[in-house]
This record gives sequence, structure tokens and C-alpha cells, in this order.
Amino acid sequence: MAKKQTRKTEPKGWKNRLIEAAKKAQKNAYCPYSRYPVGAAVMMDSGRIYTGCNVENASFGLAICAERVAIFKAVSHGEKKVKALCVAAKSAKPCGACRQVIIEFAPKDADIIYLDWFPMAKKQKVTMTKAGRLLPQAFDPSEAGL
Repeated sequence: MAKKQTRKTEPKGWKNRLIEAAKKAQKNAYCPYSRYPVGAAVMMDSGRIYTGCNVENASFGLAICAERVAIFKAVSHGEKKVKALCVAAKSAKPCGACRQVIIEFAPKDADIIYLDWFPMAKKQKVTMTKAGRLLPQAFDPSEAGL
């Protein structure tokens, strides 16, 4: 008798949960200088979702993006593998630093969701890609033998 293969299934509606969490996180953004609020939500391999928002500082170099806040929060709770990430903002796309951090913790097939979110107009556009497409020729720690 052949052994039945079991496949790990995603929780129903995980993409919507991730999108809604990113929208909610965006409301907490501290962005008095740019007035560009960004929210992010990351689902880790455990299925748990962590959120983050951008936090600016008068000394601009000390600001941090929502994506890194969410990932660092997950890592500080012992999580190490990103399953999916959603970033919500007007023209939502991770910056180069965030893309490198995503590559550090996400397999190349992890889902990345860009939510171009216009709350005043109540419009949104969802675009999906994979982590491996975020940063061509990224510094990959596994390829470097680290």
C-alpha cells in the first residue's frame, strides 16, 4: 500500500490576512518628515504574522523601513524563515536595504505582495512576486558559504 503524501496547506485567506495586517500597521507609521506612511506584515514559516511600520527620525539616516521592522520583530521572537511579506503604501515597493534583508530570511520562492494602497480613494492594487526576483545578483549568504 502506497503511503499517502501529505502536503502542508496554507491557512485559508492567508494573503488577505497579510494584506489587512499591513494596512493596519501603516496606520502606526511615524513619518512627520516624508509624510509617506508604510506598513508591512510578514508571515513566518510558523504561520505567525508580525507587523511593522516605518519610523522616521530628524536625523534621516536613523529612520527604518516597515519591512525591516516587521522582519526584525519576527527574528527577535525566534523566527528565522519568511514565508510571505506584504508591504502597503502608495506605490509600495521595498527599498534596496529591505530587499537585502528579505533575501537574508526568505527562500527564493517566498511570496512578496506589493499593495498599492490609496485609503482616501478606497482603492488598492495587489501585485505579487517572489523573493528571488527582488534583487538581481543579491549577496546570498548561502551562496557565499556563510
